[in-house]
Amino acid sequence: MGEDYYTVLAGGVGAAKFIQGLVRVVDSSNIKIVINTGDDIELFGLRICPDIDIITYSIAEVVDKEKGWGFENETFNCLSILKNYYDNEWFNLGDKDLAIHIYRTDLFRKGFTKAQITSDICKKLGIKAKLIPMSDESVTTYIDTSLGKLHFEEYYIKHKCKPEILDISFNGSNKAKPVRGVIDYIKNAKKVIICPSNPIVSIGTILSVKEIKKTLISVKDKVYAISPIIEGSTVKGPANKMMDFFGYEVSSLGVAKFYKEIIGHFIIDRKDQSLKPQIEELGIKTYCFDTLMTNIQKKESLARDVINL
Repeated sequence: MGEDYYTVLAGGVGAAKFIQGLVRVVDSSNIKIVINTGDDIELFGLRICPDIDIITYSIAEVVDKEKGWGFENETFNCLSILKNYYDNEWFNLGDKDLAIHIYRTDLFRKGFTKAQITSDICKKLGIKAKLIPMSDESVTTYIDTSLGKLHFEEYYIKHKCKPEILDISFNGSNKAKPVRGVIDYIKNAKKVIICPSNPIVSIGTILSVKEIKKTLISVKDKVYAISPIIEGSTVKGPANKMMDFFGYEVSSLGVAKFYKEIIGHFIIDRKDQSLKPQIEELGIKTYCFDTLMTNIQKKESLARDVINL
């Protein structure tokens, strides 16, 4: 059995919701969260890490609960002026959010790594869980589309996932190395939990760091993944279009097939119970819970269910 901590692979709103529940049922100092950085982008001269930020704000309980991202009670005075000078009106950044990006960018310019900066910001926000970028090296997710090659954030926010997908690439992943400690956190964890995130561009990006995927394969018997798809529909985001592009059916079974190499356990929604026998034929132990996290009680309940397995 591993040490008394849990290692989590995460990215996006679904991950943030699950982690909000997890930190309420497990001592947060016993949680290590490896976060997708493929969505990171530079805008207004600032380094922005969307997935790191959404998870940071969620754990710190400052996130806008209605939108699921950014700070609550936010104002947009700075952005309203910036829009006079930049053609980036599609990416909304509130004043409190911009303060984080200014601080992060300043630390980058002083020579600090992404992992060091993330740790510093978490400390200042009183977060005890360890948040770790998947890599200090830059890995950027691009979507080749009918409109040309788009950064994932541009595809997702500016174009609302509408353009036809021609290819998906993780630029820089061939040179990316796991942040120091990540491999040991996977090897020695009591459980490794893959959040209900987009399999292709949230978790898939983390898996594109070869040493991380190789390590997960070696410990797959303690790797638990949660499906982000319920009754053939994604709860949020373009996972359906991306899975379809790569030839996976848009269902919990399709997600299980995508993760087959790296997981020993799979959590699906009760509404997908009919898929359990097919998933278990893949050699994956499968469990059915209520996975739609519509309030904090449901977030806690799902986290407790996964921990207690």
